[in-house]
Amino acid sequence: MAVIKVRNTGEVIEGEENVRSFLNKQGVLYEHWDINKLPEHLRDKYVLTDEEKEEILATFKEEIEDLAARRGYKTWDIVALSDATPNLDELLKKFEQVHIHTEDEVRAITAGHGIFIIKGDSETGYFDVELEAGDVISVPEGNPHYFTLMDDRQVVAVRLFIDPSGWVAHPYEEKEEVGQ
Repeated sequence: MAVIKVRNTGEVIEGEENVRSFLNKQGVLYEHWDINKLPEHLRDKYVLTDEEKEEILATFKEEIEDLAARRGYKTWDIVALSDATPNLDELLKKFEQVHIHTEDEVRAITAGHGIFIIKGDSETGYFDVELEAGDVISVPEGNPHYFTLMDDRQVVAVRLFIDPSGWVAHPYEEKEEVGQ
């Protein structure tokens, strides 16, 4: 289950309803999918064949299509990152820059962990959303954020897009310290 850590106050928010309520106030969609649907052989597996990626998408077909219908997403895929990923450190450097997109950034975590660092409203400032398997998040277009891995450095996630060509990160020039 997702955990939120508000940087400027140190507040920690836990529990599905509390997380959903906090993120909803910040304009961020949060849902939780039943990860027990995922076949045992795909749990905690971070190097995936194309067939295994398709199996994950088929397992969550109903949830993906429901979310896509509600939010206008047109295409989806799987991203898998771990220490086995070629050039992982270089990839993470690209992810770990505060940026915005011209469409939502959506992730449904199916294995592992990740953190979205998101800029909230002026009162809240930046907050971390620590995600684990089953957590689904959609950071709205134009909202400054970045994504990184947790200490175990492994994640598998479904990504959903509005524009079939995917999204492009646009650098965000921060007027305040990200660490706040």
